[in-house]
Amino acid sequence: MLFWCGALLIVGFLLWFIGYVLYRGAGSISWDFLTRPPENLRAGGGIGPQLFNSFYLLILSMLLTVPLGVGGGIYMAEYARPSLFTSFVRLSTETLASLPSIVVGMFGLLIFVNYMGWGFSVASGALALTVFNLPVMVRISEESLRNLGPELREASLALGASRWQTITRVLIPSAFPGIVTGIILTAGRCFGEAAALLYTAGISSPPLDFGQWNPTYPASPLNPFRPAASLAVHIWKVNAEGLIPDLRRVADGSAAVLMVVVLVFNVVARWVGNRIYRRLTGI
Repeated sequence: MLFWCGALLIVGFLLWFIGYVLYRGAGSISWDFLTRPPENLRAGGGIGPQLFNSFYLLILSMLLTVPLGVGGGIYMAEYARPSLFTSFVRLSTETLASLPSIVVGMFGLLIFVNYMGWGFSVASGALALTVFNLPVMVRISEESLRNLGPELREASLALGASRWQTITRVLIPSAFPGIVTGIILTAGRCFGEAAALLYTAGISSPPLDFGQWNPTYPASPLNPFRPAASLAVHIWKVNAEGLIPDLRRVADGSAAVLMVVVLVFNVVARWVGNRIYRRLTGI
């Protein structure tokens, strides 16, 4: 009974939170709001560049986080033997996973923005998000593989499969739901992150030429070395420094869009993950 009460309390709080945010911001959402650039002084601005920047940062970061994180988890679960070095690596991973995001942002500011000379840019923000999420992805992948138990490994090896075939054709498909959970968790952290991007991707976004997709063109949306304020950073900036007359409308609408995108991404990722899992396992 106690567990049911706890579960209902969590679900109730989530539904209340979703309802409150949508009640405050749903009326501001329109196609014009989603596609127009923001205004600095006049009313009527939108969140088009910020929304695009959030997806661009998410994709670049996940292209690095997922293969490196899953590969690190495979090494720690299947190849690393118990030793002082392995214990140190695991301790380092857990320590990095618990770092506050603003500390990761300051690290990105020192290394990617200043030392590498990239300035406030998409590349700096994506790498900062990778540093932020990579330890989490490694730990989730490792635990998903370790929780399978020795029976699957022994059965596969007994049938003549190599160690790599056992990992790729037996263990990873079986651990796929856990790995998908890690991907969803890290993607959600990417899309909703503000502190780490504040010091790496910047708080502004230059006018983007969506007719020019050459990454070397300065105004190209795909240019990785341009400033790129994300939607979460834009919400903070509007609330902290905004001078526009319809400040509340923009902030509430942006928050509603951010929440809806995260919810939709979670649902779609779960659905795709289940389809892939069934195809891999034949269930």
